[in-house]
Amino acid sequence: LAPDVYVFATIPPDSVTPDGIEALMRFHEAEGTTLILTREEAMARHIDHSFACRMITLEVHSALEAVGFIATISAALAAQGMGVNPVAGYFHDHLFVPQDRADDAMAVLAELSSAAAKTHG
Repeated sequence: LAPDVYVFATIPPDSVTPDGIEALMRFHEAEGTTLILTREEAMARHIDHSFACRMITLEVHSALEAVGFIATISAALAAQGMGVNPVAGYFHDHLFVPQDRADDAMAVLAELSSAAAKTHG
């Protein structure tokens, strides 16, 4: 669980992303560029943002083609009334969960890990 609070922001397609911005992720779409950055960075740069969240990095190295891994986690979090925004990196998957539910999300993941260890171990 990363200590920083992250937010999601968008930059309209006809705007330029500010130079030197420290974004954890940039994703370009026709409607604009999505940024994931720390709330501190967004506020310092006066960038409108939403979804204050915490990032959980899954330590399992999952293949980009893996089937069902994130779906299982998303379903377990949803069962607890929690939304999640998953992002797949090359080496790890990352879950962005509501800031005020981060500890709850960690508990759900611990339960999933324990259940998987019993099943496969």
